[in-house]
Amino acid sequence: MVFKPLMRPIRIVLRWQLIATTALSLLAFPIWGAHGAISAALGGLVNVVAGWVYGWRVSQGEPRTAGEVLGTMLKAEAVKVLLIIAQLGLVLVYYRDIVHPAFFIAFVVTVGLFAAAIAVREPGEEKQST
Repeated sequence: MVFKPLMRPIRIVLRWQLIATTALSLLAFPIWGAHGAISAALGGLVNVVAGWVYGWRVSQGEPRTAGEVLGTMLKAEAVKVLLIIAQLGLVLVYYRDIVHPAFFIAFVVTVGLFAAAIAVREPGEEKQST
């Protein structure tokens, strides 16, 4: 199996998520202390990891039809959702000193940033008017 690099929109969104996670962790530190900063970092990293796996899975396919593209995207989305659920469970069960507001704020912000991937265009793509 040959590993292809992630598509540009996914790389950009993952970078946004990492920046937001870092910023939220730095903001959480003076409010909730070290556990707040760690909680915010974990909340953001849940989506960074899941988003990276999603992007990796989508970029590995060699689809020949629109149906295959859609099938690959749906499978990747299912894996992403399962990863998010598993990671949320692991963090909430094993990190006893979690600061819930910091964790969930970072989680929600990074979910929103991943949804913004639709706005990122590949170089050379032109806006088409309808």
